[in-house]
Amino acid sequence: MDCKYKRVLLKLSGEALALENGFGLDFDKIKKVCEQIKILTEMGVQTAVVVGGGNFWRGRSGGSMDRTRADHMGMLATSINALAIADTLEAVGVTARVQTAIEMKQIAEPYIRSRAIRHLEKDRVVVFGCGTGNPFFSTDTAAALRAAEIDADVILLAKNVDAVYSADPKLDKNAVRYDSIKYLDVLNQGLKVMDTTAISICMDNNIPIEVFGLDTPENIIRVVKGESIGTHINN
Repeated sequence: MDCKYKRVLLKLSGEALALENGFGLDFDKIKKVCEQIKILTEMGVQTAVVVGGGNFWRGRSGGSMDRTRADHMGMLATSINALAIADTLEAVGVTARVQTAIEMKQIAEPYIRSRAIRHLEKDRVVVFGCGTGNPFFSTDTAAALRAAEIDADVILLAKNVDAVYSADPKLDKNAVRYDSIKYLDVLNQGLKVMDTTAISICMDNNIPIEVFGLDTPENIIRVVKGESIGTHINN
């Protein structure tokens, strides 16, 4: 089956995995996403996943907490999500490995670039947890960094909105929807697609970003096949 991309990095927010109240884990949602990842692997697409942790904790939720410690708590939250995704992938018949940027060898592999690539070459899905392993960096930045390190063809940015807009379409009825946009325009317009560090990494390494809605999990497959359903970001 023809695919536009052969090695992809799928970025999932913690909220995309959450229950209706925005917290915890909705395993029905997770299963629907994992079933699409299974189709990707059956199509011969090498797939890595970076997951956020906002359904359990956000660094800024700490209020007056030390920012570094609050961010470390967020990294641990992402590891919970990574394990949940890996378990669900294996339940639907996909071999998966979790690699974390903070060593926790009893439950996951430490992140090692060459090992991650080897897993991908053997058609295993690699789920990256703990962000970059550093405070003050988001999981968006982790997605951009890992995509660059594993030579991914694209970042699949699955979000709660179906594309990139000039403003929040829920708040501004005149918001303009972009079918494609350049990295510099995202930065200059201050569009809340990914954080500025992540966009800069993608721009410097010429990694395209496909932004689309996860409300229909099948969109993952459609984007990889080359359908234009959201927003394409490149140079």
